Amino acid sequence: MDSLILKLVLTPALIGIASLAGRRWGPAVSGWLVGLPLTSGPIAFFLALSSGRAFATAAATGILTGTLSQAAFSLAYAWPARRLGWPRSLAAGCLAFGAVTFALEYLLLPIGYLFVIAVATLVLTLRLLPARAKGRALFAVTPPRWDLPARMVVATGFVVLLTASASALGPHLTGLLSPFPIYASILTIFAHHEQGSGAATNVLRGLLLGLFAFASFFLVLGTLLEPLGIAPAFALAVVAALLVQGASLWVLRRGQQHLMPT
Repeated sequence: MDSLILKLVLTPALIGIASLAGRRWGPAVSGWLVGLPLTSGPIAFFLALSSGRAFATAAATGILTGTLSQAAFSLAYAWPARRLGWPRSLAAGCLAFGAVTFALEYLLLPIGYLFVIAVATLVLTLRLLPARAKGRALFAVTPPRWDLPARMVVATGFVVLLTASASALGPHLTGLLSPFPIYASILTIFAHHEQGSGAATNVLRGLLLGLFAFASFFLVLGTLLEPLGIAPAFALAVVAALLVQGASLWVLRRGQQHLMPT
């Protein structure tokens, strides 16, 4: 019961704070924010509490591997979006995520190798995205009133459902499913609908930049959780993610400044 209460309080609080901060700077920065492990981090934390550090370590390795699925989602959404509406673009992204997740279920490598593969995949995916869209309006979107409550409800439901199913799914598959880009999808769809494919691509570019911190978080967590324990491992993982996230924000803001009209 205590764990359930914590899920019902911690998860919506994290999503609410990140969402409100992202609204100040628009879709690209919002995408960057949701690249943080806002659901996968709590899922790993609750798994460590309920199923033990070994189970959570294996799940963290699976979550890190799932970075590749998020990259596939971004690329599969961005290119069809140049010609198609958001429903078919979203379908393409979800199919890509599912196909890559299915393939990755059989990829079992040491976490250090997986981190290198994830970083290389993110760099390549950023290069393969459609060209940046120009225009100041692409960086400021006013979301509907239902957006924030919907994100908080969906986030909490996803965390509760996946942690409850973890014992049946196993740690690796639980980890692979955890990074499904729920919030990035919401942000991307809204930007696509309101401002077109360029704004949607900006969200996805921000997401990919944020995923460097995501991968760093789970590299540290998966390496240190068993030898150090829950509190020290999560604390160090958060520090690593924030350091990398700060560097990726500098890259993102620099790219935005080059595109702002003069």
